[in-house]
Amino acid sequence: MENKTKFTPNPKSKLMDQVRETLRYYHYAHSTEKTYCQWILRYVYFYDKKRHPKEMGGREVESFLSHLATHGKVAASTQRQALNALVFLYRDVLQIPLDQSIAPIRSKRKPHPPTVLTENEVERVFAQMKGTHLLMAKLIYGTGIRLMECIRLRIQDIDFGQRQLFIRSAKGGKDRTTFLPRFVHDELHEHVERVKKLHRQDLEQGFGEVYLPNALARKYRKAAWETSWQYVFPSKSRSIDPRSKKERRHHVLESGLQKAVKSAVRKSGIDKRATVHTLRHSFATHMLENGTNIRVLQDLLGHADVKTTEIYTHVMRKDIDGLQNPLDRLYSKSN
Repeated sequence: MENKTKFTPNPKSKLMDQVRETLRYYHYAHSTEKTYCQWILRYVYFYDKKRHPKEMGGREVESFLSHLATHGKVAASTQRQALNALVFLYRDVLQIPLDQSIAPIRSKRKPHPPTVLTENEVERVFAQMKGTHLLMAKLIYGTGIRLMECIRLRIQDIDFGQRQLFIRSAKGGKDRTTFLPRFVHDELHEHVERVKKLHRQDLEQGFGEVYLPNALARKYRKAAWETSWQYVFPSKSRSIDPRSKKERRHHVLESGLQKAVKSAVRKSGIDKRATVHTLRHSFATHMLENGTNIRVLQDLLGHADVKTTEIYTHVMRKDIDGLQNPLDRLYSKSN
């Protein structure tokens, strides 16, 4: 097979314009585009903007990443994110692949057991929420989906008849299915009907087009206006797409739900560092406690390796009622 011609950005453009052009050619998510651009700019500013990245290479990248670990004290995942951005810069934009032997000082990876809420605590958090944010929180706790998987749900991803959710292009680009809780079935159905009505209003006003990945948009040219492709949780108002410059109704911002959950945890008096992702952790832990097979849970969560799922076995409630605590035993002897 012949090698495909590699995409080359406009050499007359500024560096960051070339970076954005390449990211969009390869259909990277907008959030990834912002993150990669931030890291590339930090790399350039680290060397006081005195040298163009094409005049530097593996040694400079290694020094920058080491600085992040030793002085920035960044987490291992953050350092890896910076490395991915710079690998992309050199491989796909400048087309000067980095030496595979780059070995920066590594940030220490500190495994932490996930924060988990009890069923009573989940109930208390939900009692402090309302509206769409409450529905989204219930959906995440009841299905184990990630925050952005919830945010990006489309109407066609919900199968009310089979009580299933289809998670498309999730982490790692994988698709999977999970079940739809009976408890939110009717509430979610009513919500979707309101979204459909909102979409009809947009169409009447000459709008109604939703974002679709480029490949789908080219293959199904009218799909962007169809009801089935609309987001389940659309924003209250239309906005200008930063890439296409078209006025569209995008999905809600993830920060809205994050703030709502954080506020609900505080109001409920729970002294745990709980976030939206804690609801996913709680789903997984409670499923194990209720006897769910770990392989089944792995599929529901979309984990590539069962070892990732096994972390929940360390925080699930154990049957310790029959064990005698040494402190209790000590004082029972004295009495």
